[in-house]
Amino acid sequence: MLIDTFRPSHLRLARARPTLRAHLPFAVVLGLAAALRVVTMLGYRPAQLYWYDSFDYLDVALHLRPTLGFHPSGYPFLLWLLRPFHSIALVVGVQHAMGLGIGVMIYAVLRRRRLPGWAACLAAVPVLFDASFLRLEHGVLSDTLFNFLIVAALAILLWSPQPSVRAYAVAGGLLAFATLTRTIALPLLVVTLICLAVRRAGVRRLAALAIAGTLPLVAYAGWNAQVNGKFTLTTGDGGLLWARTMTFADCSVIKPPPAEARLCPNGARQDAASEYVWDSKASLNLLPGGRDANNDLARSFAVRAILAQPFDYLADVARDTALTFAWTPVRHPLRVTPAFGFARGQWSLPDYPLVEKARRGYDPDGITGLRSVDPYAGFLIAYQYPAYVRGPVIGVILLLGGLGALVRRRTALLPWAAAMFLLVGPVAVLDFDHRYVLPVIPVACLAAALAAADLVAVVRGRRRPGGGARP
Repeated sequence: MLIDTFRPSHLRLARARPTLRAHLPFAVVLGLAAALRVVTMLGYRPAQLYWYDSFDYLDVALHLRPTLGFHPSGYPFLLWLLRPFHSIALVVGVQHAMGLGIGVMIYAVLRRRRLPGWAACLAAVPVLFDASFLRLEHGVLSDTLFNFLIVAALAILLWSPQPSVRAYAVAGGLLAFATLTRTIALPLLVVTLICLAVRRAGVRRLAALAIAGTLPLVAYAGWNAQVNGKFTLTTGDGGLLWARTMTFADCSVIKPPPAEARLCPNGARQDAASEYVWDSKASLNLLPGGRDANNDLARSFAVRAILAQPFDYLADVARDTALTFAWTPVRHPLRVTPAFGFARGQWSLPDYPLVEKARRGYDPDGITGLRSVDPYAGFLIAYQYPAYVRGPVIGVILLLGGLGALVRRRTALLPWAAAMFLLVGPVAVLDFDHRYVLPVIPVACLAAALAAADLVAVVRGRRRPGGGARP
């Protein structure tokens, strides 16, 4: 009787053992990645509050509202949800968990698509172990949330050959929230719809994705109109695109109307397009009201400049995008430290009213500056140099994904197209930044792994390049 009582659980355990054994290597990888994040939290306390944007986000989270300027309120919404705990350490802990979650999603999708365990592990390694991701997860910045939402949306769309209408709607909602986190995701929604149309996803599924991806944006813009009087996601897009044109604009060619002529280059010189946004002597910043008040005018000038000088614009975008593929990270702009940021020291908070307001309102005890703690910081300082995905490696990953997208569109096309857009899009609307390259890596690895599986199958003769299985 006793043996019979325990037999079902014994059988369940016996059946589960092959599954557990199959995922054991990834469990080890995930455990090591989690340990790295614990070391990061111990080495830099409480978080890397290096960017002024961090305090802007915290200020919005204190009194949640739609914002004008460059950033919508998606990331402050996450901070607002965590605000009752009054803990910056909790915020970065959640973001480190998101970083692990991105690796888990990549692995799960690839195993679902029948890739071997070692291949799925390999595709997840960059996002789990690259020190640049550790740094971003440890800062009060929107990047980790943005990366998580993009990978989650793609994981849903790639989970099966033909996901349900409900799955498409959920993916659309995630892309909408990603747009409210960083507006560069808005064109990505269009790229996704085009790729799925090429895959013949069906009208109902495409409609579900489009509606779910659009309604939250319309609702947010309406909220912005109610609070700030402008039906828009941000009021900074025109200023950013104007800054992009300052590296090549020639008003003798553009011939702008008198209102826009005030935005022509005025002799201010910067070493990177993004620097014109902050240059107090640049023409846009000299206009009454500054950037936000002249956003529409700046956008009109920028579009006119791009149409008048398309080859100059494309040349600048191509040159800055090519910085991604350098073996040694390039300083761009020259004032920034590229990629590597772990260091020893103690850093006090900037003496700005907004900083003090965010500190008192969000975490008075935790927001007290930043200090490194050895031996953990010393380990991370040494670790960051070898644990970095070099530019040529990113290039190889993208090339492999692109080859797979050509051979079999139904699998690699969507993540590869998303990776390429995430690579070029930020440069096309503003400038190159090492931070902006990081969302490319997990998506490109997903595309490359799917592409490699398809290419191997084609070489072995198991599938035709058109996609159908051999009888």
